[in-house]
Amino acid sequence: DAGSSVEEMEFNWDEYLEDTGATAAPHGSFKHVDTSLQNGFAPGMKLEVAVKSDQNTYWVATIITTCGQLLLLRYDGYGEDRKADFWCDILTADLHPIGWCQQNKKILKVPEGIKDKIPDQEEFLQRVLKGACSAPANLLEGLHRGKNPLDLIAPGSRLELQNIRDSLEAWIVTVVENVGGRLKLRYEGLEDLDKFDQWLFYLDPFLHQVGWAAQHGYSLQPPLAIRSLRSEADWQEILKKVKEEEEESSVPTDLFKDKPVIGVHSFSEGMKLEAVDPMAPFVISPATVLKVYNDKYFLVEMDDLRAERASSQRYVCHVNSAGIFPVQWSLKNGLHLSPPPGYPGQDFDWADYLKQCGAEAAPQSCFPLLTSDHGFKENMKLEAVNPVDPEEVCIATVTKLKDSYLWLQLEGSKKPVPECIVSVESMNIFPVGWCETNGYQLRPPRKAIVNKQKKIAVVQPEKQILSSRTVHDGLKNQELNSSDSVVINGKYCCPKIYFNHRCFSGPYLNKGRIAELPQSVGPGNCVLVLKEVLTLLINAAYKPSRVLRELQLDEEAAWHGHGETLKAKYKGKSYRATVEVVRTADRVADFCRKTCIKLECCPNLFGPQMVLDKCSENCSVLTKTKYTHYYGKRKNKRIGRPPGGHSNLEVAMKKPNKRRKRRKHFFVHKKKRSSTSVDNTPAGSPQGSGAEEEDDQDESELSHSLAQDRDKRKRKLRTFSFSDDENKPPSPKDIKMEVAEKLQLDSNPLEWSVADVVRFLKSTDCAPLARIFLDQEIDGQALLLLTLPTVQECMDLKLGPAIKLCHHIERVKLAFYQQFAN
Repeated sequence: DAGSSVEEMEFNWDEYLEDTGATAAPHGSFKHVDTSLQNGFAPGMKLEVAVKSDQNTYWVATIITTCGQLLLLRYDGYGEDRKADFWCDILTADLHPIGWCQQNKKILKVPEGIKDKIPDQEEFLQRVLKGACSAPANLLEGLHRGKNPLDLIAPGSRLELQNIRDSLEAWIVTVVENVGGRLKLRYEGLEDLDKFDQWLFYLDPFLHQVGWAAQHGYSLQPPLAIRSLRSEADWQEILKKVKEEEEESSVPTDLFKDKPVIGVHSFSEGMKLEAVDPMAPFVISPATVLKVYNDKYFLVEMDDLRAERASSQRYVCHVNSAGIFPVQWSLKNGLHLSPPPGYPGQDFDWADYLKQCGAEAAPQSCFPLLTSDHGFKENMKLEAVNPVDPEEVCIATVTKLKDSYLWLQLEGSKKPVPECIVSVESMNIFPVGWCETNGYQLRPPRKAIVNKQKKIAVVQPEKQILSSRTVHDGLKNQELNSSDSVVINGKYCCPKIYFNHRCFSGPYLNKGRIAELPQSVGPGNCVLVLKEVLTLLINAAYKPSRVLRELQLDEEAAWHGHGETLKAKYKGKSYRATVEVVRTADRVADFCRKTCIKLECCPNLFGPQMVLDKCSENCSVLTKTKYTHYYGKRKNKRIGRPPGGHSNLEVAMKKPNKRRKRRKHFFVHKKKRSSTSVDNTPAGSPQGSGAEEEDDQDESELSHSLAQDRDKRKRKLRTFSFSDDENKPPSPKDIKMEVAEKLQLDSNPLEWSVADVVRFLKSTDCAPLARIFLDQEIDGQALLLLTLPTVQECMDLKLGPAIKLCHHIERVKLAFYQQFAN
């Protein structure tokens, strides 16, 4: 078509997966990436923490969970009681490893809240600390305090790298760049010469901390490829300088504790095997064990029968090295084995070849067992390093699988690359989105794009119904201005955006999922950083489609920013909408605050400001109902609590016959006992989001249906009383429940506190669910808004328990209408 061209566009993984019909490889399949995300602290570790009520004393606490530089702690002695759990910031809190108090003559004293539970402090400490794991001292004190361990490998850090081409000698390398644990390394002494740079993941078994070679009896020698660039005296001078600066540039040894352990091999010189050349991993060919160094390392050479060969392809292996297989492995798996160069004919036969060479095949016992339990499947997508140009990370498709090996087709590389053969444990493959998360350029696929009008989609299931608004500037909504990615005054356009996990999350966002979000996103390009932030929030919602609708660009509003298409998945359906994001740094703070207010959460929940101790909005004292009074949008179309207190409920009762838009989550409709009677239309769809007018049952109809349902249940009259007198609220007092007739309430449920709701539930056969209501701070107003779909989704309940719970909620609603609505 006229106006078409082949060019590189801004790449979007969600759209690409949708267009290709492919799925992303599961994140859990990339173990090295999971390891790199750990912050050094783990649940169960213990440390000594200053007691809040008395800052001069300390007590032992256990890490419950971690979230970036935040730790959720519980003082030892509270057992399983979570009421005293508290968050603290590693950078600001008074935290120390076990034993610090004794070393520094500080006082360990039981906090007042558990003093009665611990009569003998010394005996208690001796018992709880026996076999306990202390939090790492280097992450609690000094320069490394509060830092992600991976960040300690900064540019300028020095490591030792074994020469994997032809010997076991090691040489010093300097970190030039650290991209999410993938290190660009330069041999010490080469200064600005980048010709011999290498990219390795920090967990690579051939990469070590400085001093490793001396400890294990290996010499420090520059590789043969660079040795001639300097004199021997120069190399020795460089080595002397490195040793003098060792403390300044060294990397903590703890970083390498998760490296794969190299086991003992049983290979012998002259053994034949099948192998993939790691420098050109495109075919499987015959190879030979050329040399055995020791019980851990041996040298493999790719067979080459040509008399005039200029050089040989050889590399150091260990027992778990990828790409080595027993003889006949290819044949047994239906794969092609490429004959060695110079082999007469194309029909390769191992028996003839072994006889011709006078060699023996390496026995099966020399090779580790291969597994198929890895999570990868054909046609899955991932990101992979281009073996021909390690600077490039490309989109990759799994085209074939055999045991623990993948065949990958790379897209978007500067030069065409054949299918690559990689191990499922390779540290050169990454999950979808890894490059974007770490600010590295992913090579996008090259495809034809037509210069035509671009339309903005509204939130709908994937029928992709388009609004009438049209953007006439071709790819205006997809292409970024060059100014968006420039550096201004040495800083990126968009500052780092922090998720302040302790701030109030509002009615739409799941507090548990919010706590699992990263500590921060960015810095980087404004559009890309904010898009990632919004995507994380959507995925942390109770109903992602609902949050997407709240964020959707208003067609009638003035458009001042950049339109970005975001997606949400909910109950098997996909939704999309165009969301406006700002393009310049000076508008980021205001954008974040306004977005928070849209979602009725604390205005500081995310933004360029980190909340270290106490939120300036004092949001922690507000319940979900109270919060909307301050930050809610006060619109009647919302699903959830009415922003103006209980007035909406009262108005609904005064005008029972008025036809109005459906408030989808207002009542549990019980026309039938079956679950099919419940409206499960996802919010955001035309039927469930207020996009179209729908008829709704009025309250008289509801009462009639409840009466019918009540007549079907014949039970005896029971009176419920509360036995828990501690902290008993003034209301409700005694609740008499006449199951066959009606529920008699002594107080208005609109005025119930969270404790009142919990107390009521404990009086029913749904008592085990009371903890959920306490954790989610559901008060009386929230209780009256619960429906069967909401209960199932937000509380993760199966249909049976959910129906039982909703039955009690319905009875409270009916009693409210009969006793208090007028």
